Amino acid sequence: MLIGPLVFTTMALGVSSMGDVRKVGRVGVKALIWFEAMTTVALALGLIVARVVQPGRGMHIDPSTLQSAALPAAATTSQTAAEHFLNIVPDSIIGALTTANVPQIVFVALLVGLALAAMGPKAAPLVRGLELFGALLFSVMGLVMFFAPLGAFGAMAHTIGKHGLASVGSLLLMMLTFYGTALCFVVVVLGLVLQVLGLSIFRLFSYIREELLLVLGTSSSESALPSLMTKLESAGIHPSVVRLVVPTGYSFNLDGTCIYLTMATSFVAQALDIQLTLGEEVTILGVLLLTSKGAAGVTGSGFVTLAATLSTVGRVPVAGLSLLLGIDRFMSEARASTNIVGNAVATIVVARWEKAVDLDVIADKLGQRGR
Repeated sequence: MLIGPLVFTTMALGVSSMGDVRKVGRVGVKALIWFEAMTTVALALGLIVARVVQPGRGMHIDPSTLQSAALPAAATTSQTAAEHFLNIVPDSIIGALTTANVPQIVFVALLVGLALAAMGPKAAPLVRGLELFGALLFSVMGLVMFFAPLGAFGAMAHTIGKHGLASVGSLLLMMLTFYGTALCFVVVVLGLVLQVLGLSIFRLFSYIREELLLVLGTSSSESALPSLMTKLESAGIHPSVVRLVVPTGYSFNLDGTCIYLTMATSFVAQALDIQLTLGEEVTILGVLLLTSKGAAGVTGSGFVTLAATLSTVGRVPVAGLSLLLGIDRFMSEARASTNIVGNAVATIVVARWEKAVDLDVIADKLGQRGR
């Protein structure tokens, strides 16, 4: 019910905001370059780890037992490449939303976002309207998520009852693999980045520990947005950089969500015994580079983005997401925590790149002696 409108609003707003970011000059361009680099690394890391560990292997679930109305017809019928691309163009803008055809919704959202960016200040009322509509949809999502524990209980009970206790081991392996991959990304990838700047990732953890605890409690990285910005400005980073990079990063730099998206896609495919070729995995990676920019830092948005991605690719049934429903909540804390650390590091990197921070000052704030 919510996937279509949410994908449309978040992607249209995300694409339109890229024009605003570029208009602010060097800082915006540098931020977008960094965001794209890190999200690509996160997506690729999740895909590689899932391919090596194969947490869904051995479940042998029949896809036909999972068919539901959530699975579009395009995913179950054979199409030529030409037919696939032609079907992305809807008969009407409203038709794309009413039929819940996610590839068509993505296509329309891209066009609308580009048009809004091209219109400039004249588009401000339309953008504001979309933002309010998006806020309304996420409010509805909040009501749905209030009952999510019941859904998770039912999904977990059904999975275990239908597929046996062995499925618990696969789900647990998926959770542990995701947590380990997210920790590896933060400590190794982001840690090396900060080490090059003479800073410590563990000192950063300590500095933003209140924000991390808030994120762990709410499973939403957006809950810590104001206090994170205040902390980074207090560390000596120029406010103009913080106020641009951090809010933009909440749409374009969700590293934890990116890791989850590729790992979850691979897990569902493995559980359904769908053998993805390297080319298909690269295609999924390419699609995720786009759809991940439509994710938001709120609870439940990662699941919506994953559904949109599977609908767009069509190789893996969307109904397979029911396998993850029981454990999604347990992984949302790791997603949100990785997201907030990634945005903090991105702000420091862009500020250093722009010479808008004294590393000795920020090192002192982090409890280090300086570079």
